[in-house]
Amino acid sequence: MFSPNVLLRLMPRRGVAVALCYGLLVTPVWGATASDGGDVSGEVANGQGLASDASVEQNLQDLDGVVPGPLANELVGASEMAQRFYSLRGQRPVWTDMGRVEALADGLRTLEDDGLSPSDYAPDALLGQARGANLETPGGFELEATETLLTAMAHLQRGKVDPHRIDSDWEVDIAPPTFDLVALSRALDDGDVEAALALARPPFEPYRQLRAALARYRNIERLGGWPLLPSRETPLRPGDQDTDVALLRQRLAMIGELEVMSADTGHYPHVELEAPEAEVYDGTLAEAVRRFQRRHLLADDGVVGPNTQTALNLPVGFRIDQIRANLERARWLLHGLPESFVLVDIAGYRLSYFRPDGDVWRSRIVVGQPYRRTPTLRSEITHLTLNPTWTVPPTIYREDILPRVKRDPGYLASRDMVALSPSGKRVDPYSVNWSSPGGVMLRQGAGPRNPLGRVVIRFPNDHLVYLHDTPSRGLFNRTQRALSSGCIRVEGVAELAQLLFDDSDTSANVGRLINDGKTRNVRLDRRIPVVLNYWTVQPETDGHLAFRPDIYDRDQAVVTALDAPVIL
Repeated sequence: MFSPNVLLRLMPRRGVAVALCYGLLVTPVWGATASDGGDVSGEVANGQGLASDASVEQNLQDLDGVVPGPLANELVGASEMAQRFYSLRGQRPVWTDMGRVEALADGLRTLEDDGLSPSDYAPDALLGQARGANLETPGGFELEATETLLTAMAHLQRGKVDPHRIDSDWEVDIAPPTFDLVALSRALDDGDVEAALALARPPFEPYRQLRAALARYRNIERLGGWPLLPSRETPLRPGDQDTDVALLRQRLAMIGELEVMSADTGHYPHVELEAPEAEVYDGTLAEAVRRFQRRHLLADDGVVGPNTQTALNLPVGFRIDQIRANLERARWLLHGLPESFVLVDIAGYRLSYFRPDGDVWRSRIVVGQPYRRTPTLRSEITHLTLNPTWTVPPTIYREDILPRVKRDPGYLASRDMVALSPSGKRVDPYSVNWSSPGGVMLRQGAGPRNPLGRVVIRFPNDHLVYLHDTPSRGLFNRTQRALSSGCIRVEGVAELAQLLFDDSDTSANVGRLINDGKTRNVRLDRRIPVVLNYWTVQPETDGHLAFRPDIYDRDQAVVTALDAPVIL
């Protein structure tokens, strides 16, 4: 296994050389608001601990090699970021006394609070090295300690895991981390390693909420976890009286769904439940169950049936891993906030349009089934198609429609579809050898039966997905909506289309254009960013966490990669 210092030296020299560290310039799931309420539009906000390359260059000279100085020999082969850091300091060393080294070790241990593994940064080994080194004379330990800190900061800012390695559908550009080295140098001169780490940590309220929740859930785990509801032949319903009701009260109280518990989870095992009869399923408890069900995308009927009981009985360690996976996703994604953007929350089945005036338009959506996953990507909305025709995509053509047409070519007419040659000429479906149709395309005309409905919102991407209307509007009433073939169906999409036209200064009346029945493309005068993200844990406005089913089984891959040691 390589040490962090060696790993950093083996990585490319352009940007920050950090093993297994990747960064993504994309928008956040929870809106463009930093925890301090400041303006965070653009790449990053100076003063939030990060700096653009341009601002860093104002403080640092370009290096054509290591300049002479007390650390010249150690800096040969060091990462470019380390070289820039020491150039800024005139090669003045940092780790000249045990107090600072102990602060470094303590700071590295706190990375557990971010869902990372402190062992990746070997704090105890660093302490052992420092005790055997002459700290007053800069040597190899000086650079080892700094490279370790830069590695930890890079992981905090952009994530430890490369999402491309664990998600074949990932389609977001990656950018290297950037640090305000001036602020870093000042923090280390003050011996404040926690302040140094805070420079890299995503400075947004949702990240802080996830981090705080991780601490709460880990404390519940240390206390032995929550009680499990025993298997039952009949569901628990409001009005029931049963010993299991008392367990249900305790379970919900431990995560704050019942206001009968102190916020101090250290007292959970001994708290007295403030209920007239703990075993009676009263209205207060029923409302707490409904809140739990809504946060877990379950039918909010207040009945503790099999699905609700399964969610209640998932071990606290499982929820901890979910939070850790989503902290890592936040580190990938909480960067580069645009002024206005459309956000698709895949696992949460909802779309949010953050408008230039600060308003947010939200809607329910339908996303891809587990075997036809909606991808993670970032793009820009370029145009809309009104009264669209539908050219059947290859996968749907091959797997869904072709077997039916083979049995009966008349199926096409029954679905308002026509067969087209590669040049676009209409062909008789009975003249086609459907066992080997060659380049024959299938197209459905515009109209009320068209699966795209009346509006399609388009953006370039390699997966050929888009946002669209649907004639099957009853699907939006389902609690879990992974039902499509990969594209995203949007409830109220005509209203969204009009907002996009208005906010991009595009003169168009969606209702009038739909009503005339003509198929047409309308290009936006100004492109609007769109982001498709996958989150299985979401902080809500009241501070509680909403846990979503991991419909695409992506969480475990993130957790496994987080737990893997930092090696090449």
